[in-house]
Amino acid sequence: MEGGSEEGDVTARYDIGMKMRRQVLGDAHVDRAEAAKTAFDEPFQEMITEAAWGTVWASDGIAPRERSMLTLALLAATGNFEEIPMHVRATARTGASKRDVLEAFQHVAIYAGVPRANHALKLAKATYAEMEAGDE
Repeated sequence: MEGGSEEGDVTARYDIGMKMRRQVLGDAHVDRAEAAKTAFDEPFQEMITEAAWGTVWASDGIAPRERSMLTLALLAATGNFEEIPMHVRATARTGASKRDVLEAFQHVAIYAGVPRANHALKLAKATYAEMEAGDE
C-alpha cells in the first residue's frame, strides 16, 4: 500500500472510530462498553469501531442528524430493537429532534410495517422519558 501500511490505516480508522463513537454515544456509554469488553469479543468490538464508527459514521457524506435518522429507521425496519434506545439517546448529540425520529419511524411504518414502527416508537417514548427524568 502506497502512503502507509495497512496496519497503520486500520489503527487510524480505529482511532477515528473511537473518537466518533464517543462523540455520538457519549463517554459514559463507551466507557461502560469498553469495560465490558473481553478477549472473546474484542475482535468484534474493534471491527465495529473501525467499520461502523471509523468509516460509516465518520464519513462527511451526510450530516450526523440524517445518519441518526437513517440508523433508527434501519434498526426499526429490520427489527433490531435492542439498539434503538442507545441511538435515541445519541440524538441529543447528533441534532436529530423528536420530530425527526417520529418522521423516520413513520417511513418505517409505510415501507417496513406498522408493528415494527409501533414498537420502535414505544421504545423511543420510554427512552425520551428516561432522558427527561435524568436517568440516561
